[in-house]
Amino acid sequence: MTFVSNDPSWWSYIDWQFLGSYWIVATGVVVVYDWVLTIGQEIELIWRQHWSLMTVLYLGIRYIGIPYSVVNALVNTPVVSLTDAVSNILNYALNWTNVVMTAMLGVIMIARLHAMYQGSRTMLIFLVIIFLAVNIACVVLAGIGLGLKYIVGEELILSGMHMCAYNYEEDVQLGISMVWMLNTVWEVLALCLSVWIAVKHFRDMRHLGPSTGSIMGDCFRVLIQSHVLYFASFAGVSCFELLSLSPAFLVR
Repeated sequence: MTFVSNDPSWWSYIDWQFLGSYWIVATGVVVVYDWVLTIGQEIELIWRQHWSLMTVLYLGIRYIGIPYSVVNALVNTPVVSLTDAVSNILNYALNWTNVVMTAMLGVIMIARLHAMYQGSRTMLIFLVIIFLAVNIACVVLAGIGLGLKYIVGEELILSGMHMCAYNYEEDVQLGISMVWMLNTVWEVLALCLSVWIAVKHFRDMRHLGPSTGSIMGDCFRVLIQSHVLYFASFAGVSCFELLSLSPAFLVR
């Protein structure tokens, strides 16, 4: 069903949709641009090397992320017209892709933390238990909340602008919000564990020789910098998703 309106009361909603679409398109461009810049290094350092589970996870996330970014940009660009059926299918696919990719990133995070904690079995068991608890809960909530019968896509034509809106039935937005909140809790835990072990190692380096301490310090500095950047990116996306699920921005 298509809803058409020229009511000025929708202008704030239109502005919000445009703002969100600008960010989504920008991130999609960055993903593709990064792939173009690094494809040579990727072939040399990854494709031509011995493959492992981390290789498969990395390539999976990388090559799922590119089409995901493109489709997400199309779905969230107000000037692109999509039918209700297509909008529903794309929304369903994008949300389940979020669940799968977040789980894959979680496995990579466990491997990083396990290495940072020098192969501690206790830490590995702790991380796996928390990871499974969070992801099982997320899959259950996503399975309940992302059913096509509970989320109905609708094409809106507001002041001549085409956009997709989703009517969330039976308070499923709460379940979807909980998925993002649970994943955010996991990421906060991972960040805290990374910072704690890094600080501990920086203190221990004072008792090591200059060369050894310098090498270890550089390794942990790179790990922490990449982890903080990743966490900041995830936190930004999570806040955006939670805000987009707020009743103030949902079309009912």
